[in-house]
Amino acid sequence: MTGSVSEADVARDAGPRQAAGPSFRSRLRRHRGLVAFGALVAVGLGLVIWGQLAPKGDVVPLSVSNAGPDGARAVAQILGNHGVQVHDVRNYDAAMAALDASSSPTLLIYDRKGALDGQRLRGLADSSARVVVVSPRLETLRALDGGIRQAGVVPEGTPALDPGCSLPDARAAGQVSGGSGFVYDGGTTCFRPSGSAAGVLAAGADGRLVVLGSTAVLGNERLDELGNAALGLRLLGASPDLVWYLPSLEDMDLTGSPRTLDELAPDWVRFVGPWLVVVALAAIAWRGRRHGPLVFEPLPVVVKAVETAEGRARLYHDNRAMDQARDNLRAGTLSRLAAALRLGPGATAEATVDAAARQLGTAASTVSDLVNDHPRSEARLVAWARELHTLEKEVKRR
Repeated sequence: MTGSVSEADVARDAGPRQAAGPSFRSRLRRHRGLVAFGALVAVGLGLVIWGQLAPKGDVVPLSVSNAGPDGARAVAQILGNHGVQVHDVRNYDAAMAALDASSSPTLLIYDRKGALDGQRLRGLADSSARVVVVSPRLETLRALDGGIRQAGVVPEGTPALDPGCSLPDARAAGQVSGGSGFVYDGGTTCFRPSGSAAGVLAAGADGRLVVLGSTAVLGNERLDELGNAALGLRLLGASPDLVWYLPSLEDMDLTGSPRTLDELAPDWVRFVGPWLVVVALAAIAWRGRRHGPLVFEPLPVVVKAVETAEGRARLYHDNRAMDQARDNLRAGTLSRLAAALRLGPGATAEATVDAAARQLGTAASTVSDLVNDHPRSEARLVAWARELHTLEKEVKRR
């Protein structure tokens, strides 16, 4: 019938398609090793790209983005889970903006390099309800003017410190890690080492300024030890907004001229300097009169051979250079034996030993063992030197 598709046409069209199927599967089986390798390469490339594009932290100490041992990501995440919004700022303008945006923010400052000057520190403190300063420098404490001073370091071998004060935050935390922290004096001090009035934690009279002298309390590595986490959360979690500020070198004020050496030196230097000059001149005069005038001696100076030998022997003895001393004794003995036996300057060690053995009427191996001996102690070296001297005397006597 015209326009209809016969069964023969359907079979004819389906034949090539059915034949193409097994051909493709056979090629896939034949090259399955390459396919598997290509899939493996694709997966590896995808993992590399994902690793490069994935967000990374940093390695800045006490940074909320640092997941390493010296970072503070753990305490920041715990504070966030308890409703505290942690604002991670890295410059002065961002810190001031975050403080101004909150009604009663808590400010944490960890200025390792002393980048902030006094004016900026006072501006930050005035905009904060509470300031927690971690391991501050002397200049930082002076600018904040909270009556807290540096008082040294925690002694070695102090694993834990007791609160020892009436501050609620310290009493609730209990013991904290001692480690290699700093201690401060003034105000109310807590966590004091044995026999010291200064402590790792110091709070001002009004409680707005808190100085923490140990980064281990907030660091990831020791946050789960003792009461470190409790102390950190109570110090930083009193306000719903926490501004975490780590100043950098970008915050340094470079507009003014650098201070001169006279400005940096304390006032007492101007009196000590002339006094040191007078003392130096007196010392020069005293030592010069004691030793007398210089004596000029004509050169060259003749040094006796025995003095040179004794001096070299002392050097060998001080340095325990037994091998060098042994080689020198052996070479000197062979040289003198060759001269005594009239063998000439070109005589070898073997020829000298054979001639000495013939002169003494003994076996060459006996003389060779004596000359080529290797002393292992200083006592044996001295005895061996005497035996060589006796050998020379006997050869010369014959």
